[in-house]
Amino acid sequence: MFDILVYLFENYFDSGSYPDSATLARKLTLAGFAYDEITQALDWLSELEQRDIGDYPATLAQNDSFRCYAPFEMEKIDAEGQGFIMFLEHAGMLNPLQRELLIDQVLAMNEQIPSMEKMKLIVLTELWMKNQLPSHSILGKLLIENDPYYRH
Repeated sequence: MFDILVYLFENYFDSGSYPDSATLARKLTLAGFAYDEITQALDWLSELEQRDIGDYPATLAQNDSFRCYAPFEMEKIDAEGQGFIMFLEHAGMLNPLQRELLIDQVLAMNEQIPSMEKMKLIVLTELWMKNQLPSHSILGKLLIENDPYYRH
């Protein structure tokens, strides 16, 4: 699924949106992606677009609370991931409601501890879909992989 999200960024990032599901499924099939991967990615994107935030208090978006992680959350989101989420909040890219939605997405993943690239891709996808992409300097930090060459 994540290869498909990377494909979307590479091919549709500049346009600000991607084609409807049927067109996208055809293009992904022509690009060589497997049917199961395409279905999973399209379902995930659809869930992201239609997500109900009614389970969260309306005031959460304007809250300035500090997030403490439960033990089961720390099993899925390591210290690096927690630091990344905190960075996003402090940079103004996520409000507390968006933070909780991101945490829910990460917890729903089938991996023990998601890699930073996958967490970054989830964040970028959500911000892109909501047309809330950050400045180029912060966007660059999101796109640079964990490569020691880029670290200072």
